[in-house]
Amino acid sequence: MATAGHAIRGSRVGAGPMGETARGEAAPRVRVPYWCANGHETAPSFSAGEDVEPPEVWDCPRCGFPAGRDAANPPDPLRNEPYKTHLAYVKERRSEEDGAALLAEALETLQARRSGLRRAG
Repeated sequence: MATAGHAIRGSRVGAGPMGETARGEAAPRVRVPYWCANGHETAPSFSAGEDVEPPEVWDCPRCGFPAGRDAANPPDPLRNEPYKTHLAYVKERRSEEDGAALLAEALETLQARRSGLRRAG
């Protein structure tokens, strides 16, 4: 008794014909090495066309630092500014005296509004 086999055994669904002849010729590529400040090397591939110039800086996939083409002089890591609260930004724009004057003005306005509500109510 013969066993029933599968017609597409050994191939996945959606797989097309194999080989370059079915897909066409691949575009010429060139690998460009980049180094980051941590000494990591990465070499992404780019099109080798005459009108295509690889970027001067590439992000390191290992640490995220910028990487350049010169291994002896990699670009410096970007300096991240620490998170600032709203109050920290306000203090950059205003002096302590300005803040005190604004607070006094706001309190006067609030007290005037409250005393006006008491008379009306």
